[in-house]
Amino acid sequence: MTNILSGRDTAQHVIKTNLAPRVAALKAKGVTPKLVVVLIGDHAASASYVRQKEKYAVKCAMESEVRRFDESVTEAEVLGELEAINADDTIHGVIVQLPVPKHISVPKVLSTIAPHKDVDGFHAENIGKLVQGEPCLQCCTPKGIMTMLRESGTELSGANAVVVGRSNIVGKPIAALLLNANATVTTCHSRTRNLVMHTKMADVLVIAVGRPQMINADHVKEGAVVIDVGIHRMEDGKLCGDVDFESVKDIVKLITPVPGGVGPMTVVSLIENTIEAAEKSVT
Repeated sequence: MTNILSGRDTAQHVIKTNLAPRVAALKAKGVTPKLVVVLIGDHAASASYVRQKEKYAVKCAMESEVRRFDESVTEAEVLGELEAINADDTIHGVIVQLPVPKHISVPKVLSTIAPHKDVDGFHAENIGKLVQGEPCLQCCTPKGIMTMLRESGTELSGANAVVVGRSNIVGKPIAALLLNANATVTTCHSRTRNLVMHTKMADVLVIAVGRPQMINADHVKEGAVVIDVGIHRMEDGKLCGDVDFESVKDIVKLITPVPGGVGPMTVVSLIENTIEAAEKSVT
């Protein structure tokens, strides 16, 4: 029977054995980690993600706050809010929930957040350190994937790792993290020729392309570990990933489900980054 690599189960384990004790240790020093989420506009998906972040923060006994703004808020007002958050020593982490209205520059927003409070891991300084293998606040989804692989006992050193997708949020940073873990990494994308040739070689296959059920049984080798980052709602209302789960599940060693796979670990990584930022504030 296929081993399902559950993000929900891994998240609960990480919270209980790692994150909650670290929060308790910080509280003993008089510090409570605090995350602020800046939410602009009324997007149902964004609101759902924010609720998940608040729920996980509660599980770790840390503080979280959502600062809501109407879509008409100006870019200057958002940047001013971020500058105020940067200056507030009681706040250890801040994220701006994406997407934002078109009149607000995402690069300006990300560069305004102080690197040591950039718990999404998107600031250029943190991305640079991640690529160089230096300590930093890492992008949450790639960090969550690495935690899942580590907790599952997957051996990365010397493994063939194939990443399908080259986004700044997932594809590029997860390729860097896998390389830092001594895997042999191939990055595939929309211009890759003979995709199957590459994916068939993968001991670890990470799919982050945003195309529903693109990867099927023909793309994977027996015994591979498959991480499905995609999430899509089909016409029948059901959710699926970038991988055709039913055709692949009996071939591979481990596979993440959708939902309940990478998603919970992304949120846990955000919480862990906030705790890490709080720890650094007292050292």
